[in-house]
Amino acid sequence: MIIFMMSLLYLSVGASLAARAASPVRIVGQIVEKGTDNAVPYASIAIKGTDELITADEEGRFEWTTHQRGRLVVRIQAMGYVAKEQTFMVSPNGMQPLRIALEREQYDMEEVVVSASRNEVKRSEAPVIVNVLNAKLFETVNSTDLAKSLPYQSGVRVENNCQNCGFPQVRINGLEGPYSQILINSRPVVSALSGVYGLEQIPVNMIERVEVVRGGGSALFGANAVGGTINVITRDPVSNSFQATSTMNCMEGGTWEQYMGANASLVSSDNTYGLALYESYRNRNAYDRNNDGFSELGKLNMHSFGLRGYYRPVSFRRLGIEFHSTDEQRRGGNKMKLQPHETDITEQTHHVINSGGMNYDFYWKEYRHKMSFYASIQHIDRSSYYGAQQDPNAYGKTRDLTWVAGALYTGQLEKVFFAPSTLTAGLEYQDNSLHDVMTGYQRDMHQQVKIAGGFLQNEWKWDSFSLMAGGRLDKHNLIDYPIFSPRLNLLYRPHSNLQSRITWSTGFRAPQAYDEDLHVTAVGGEGVLIKLADGLKPEKSNSFSGSIDLSGKMGHFRSNLLIEAFYTRLGGVFHLTDIGYDEQGNRVMQRQNGDAAEVYGINLDGKIAHGNNYSLQVGVTYQRSRYTVPTVWSDNPQVEKIRKMPRTPDLYGYFTLNWKPAAPWDISFSGVYTGSMNVPHIAPTDVPVGYEYQYIAQDEMVHTPDFMELNMKAGYTFSCKGKLQLQLNGGIQNLFNVFQKDLDKGTYRDSGFFYGPVQPRTFYVGLKILGK
Repeated sequence: MIIFMMSLLYLSVGASLAARAASPVRIVGQIVEKGTDNAVPYASIAIKGTDELITADEEGRFEWTTHQRGRLVVRIQAMGYVAKEQTFMVSPNGMQPLRIALEREQYDMEEVVVSASRNEVKRSEAPVIVNVLNAKLFETVNSTDLAKSLPYQSGVRVENNCQNCGFPQVRINGLEGPYSQILINSRPVVSALSGVYGLEQIPVNMIERVEVVRGGGSALFGANAVGGTINVITRDPVSNSFQATSTMNCMEGGTWEQYMGANASLVSSDNTYGLALYESYRNRNAYDRNNDGFSELGKLNMHSFGLRGYYRPVSFRRLGIEFHSTDEQRRGGNKMKLQPHETDITEQTHHVINSGGMNYDFYWKEYRHKMSFYASIQHIDRSSYYGAQQDPNAYGKTRDLTWVAGALYTGQLEKVFFAPSTLTAGLEYQDNSLHDVMTGYQRDMHQQVKIAGGFLQNEWKWDSFSLMAGGRLDKHNLIDYPIFSPRLNLLYRPHSNLQSRITWSTGFRAPQAYDEDLHVTAVGGEGVLIKLADGLKPEKSNSFSGSIDLSGKMGHFRSNLLIEAFYTRLGGVFHLTDIGYDEQGNRVMQRQNGDAAEVYGINLDGKIAHGNNYSLQVGVTYQRSRYTVPTVWSDNPQVEKIRKMPRTPDLYGYFTLNWKPAAPWDISFSGVYTGSMNVPHIAPTDVPVGYEYQYIAQDEMVHTPDFMELNMKAGYTFSCKGKLQLQLNGGIQNLFNVFQKDLDKGTYRDSGFFYGPVQPRTFYVGLKILGK
């Protein structure tokens, strides 16, 4: 009997203890901003060692129940804030409400980026340098599109290569536009056709951030990532908010430009689904700098609309969708009120661009493994006129369809060979179909580009080191053999504030060559066509870089200094050779393989900030861009060959300065410096005797002056009832009106002889409404 009673007592106590252990504990709290105690909405809270992920609501509040006892470690992340890990003890008797303060990130050192390895990683831990442009920069420089934003990164320049249509081109480390690959959300859907004017067709209000990686990137992103990669990350819904913007610009001489933009973001209270919408409108009149009746900046009218959304059925699944639509018309030349074929020169295009995509991500094993499936598509319908001297047959029609689909796996592995690692592997297929018809130039071109690729990389991680090795294999239908692009990266991080990197990467540029060549320039009033040489081989690059990245903090001051040395060697460089005229009398240039070229130099970036009161960022690039042997650039045999690459200054840079003298005020200064460079100036042919303007007798390489373009802006924010804010702003771009002084004039001008600042002195006023 005694044994029986003791057994009952033991079972009763055990059941009672088990019931108490099994009873859940409710944990509540709020995420706030350090120093202000403002709520941080929609922060993510991951419980380490479990598969649990909680999202705070719009007021930063969170709640969950757990059966765990004792020590619990959580990691809190929110956009624009330094990620934080916090440890606390869970008691069976319950817990007091938690209050977790996050520190706002002054710079983007802790920002999560994806372009370094196709994985989400903190910028300071990325194996390669990733520079980030964000909404704060867009505001500072009063940018309306991607082209106006990119110059504010070291090693990056944007220039206008045509007086008629305003063809913008980006150069990374001195290499011209076709050597850089533009991605939308890491997808290569920016085709050869859309890349012609694409920098101006991406409005900033669709962009969350832009990630720029200098050096070859074909090991990750395939063809054309030779000199660098520009990854445009579109806005994701993160909170319930809306924004409306309107800006009026007046250029020197009374040329007006209007911009209007609107954004809205909707997110469910439990963060299960969200939708972000944007719309923008831009209208610019033509600008004639030298009063010859021909535009230096053409007319532009553009309307864009798009959305990005997600649905999370459970914490470890995410379905994403996006859609973008752009309708753009641009025209340059003279006699804007007449039909194009009634003018001396007109370059006119009408683009209708529609693109979209879907992706599905799922995670397992405490988010240590991720599988993604994605597909994106872009369709372009373009009508054009590229003609001179009242040519009625210079109208054209182009249709372009690009799509890409793939799968990506990322795994955090406990050990691969000799250390823990992150393994990334993927398959990707790209298809581009282009049909271009230009009756006047007798061009009826069909081009089909198909690329099948696979990539594999592994990043081994130790306490202070990480080593990443990987490569990509691509089979291009215009190349007879597969192309393998390897990469190797070493990161040494002895301290959280110090990183040094050594990188070797490779790239290739396929010979389809229909990128800027779809823009038919007018030189001396005649059309120019470009054809490919038989047996044209791809260009290949080898890029090396080494860098030191140092951050510091002293009181309220934070600083960062980046020093990067780089070297890129190009093999089989494409160049143009004049091969005469076709049967219709059009001048024909042939793209051929040439010798090698080298680009090397140093990028310097310095940043300093004092809380939210002021911040200064300065970037300088000093470089050399040279062909290895003297290279022909003109069809005139009397013109001297060149070693220095055209349109590549040895020195260029930028700065931005933000100052907040009082809570409602925001004052900023910015500037872009472009050093002297050599720019080709092509002489016209068959100029009528007695024509009103004089032209050069033969082609010449012009050594340009340097330019310092300065801007200033001031804004005042009114806080209205509820969470509504109203901001008034105004400023001046190109304060001292620096501009090219030796522009060609008239019908027979070289429209490509255009350099220096794109926009003259411009006054602007703006209104912005923000609400939550």
